[in-house]
Amino acid sequence: MEAKALARQIRISPQKARLIADLVRGKDVADAINTLKFMPKKGARIMRKVIESALANASQNESIDIDTLYVKTVFIDGGPMLKRIMPRAQGRANRILKRTSHITVVLDEQ
Repeated sequence: MEAKALARQIRISPQKARLIADLVRGKDVADAINTLKFMPKKGARIMRKVIESALANASQNESIDIDTLYVKTVFIDGGPMLKRIMPRAQGRANRILKRTSHITVVLDEQ
């Protein structure tokens, strides 16, 4: 049985979030949470919360043994972008794209 958690419109760029997702993909849930707990990156805190949410979702289903769960898939999709402008020299303006991410975590039993 699978358990899934989804975090939408998280204010981190997908490129930075994918660096963290690559570290926990395929690991046991306890190992993944422990790894993320001691990482200094912003994405590690966000990813840990999503994995813990998926773990809580799994605990609601009595047919799933939560001690044997591992991170089956993690994928990061791009969300809507906040578009801002930065003034530049001689009356010009540059566009700044503040990117967001949709994070999906699927846990499965071994």
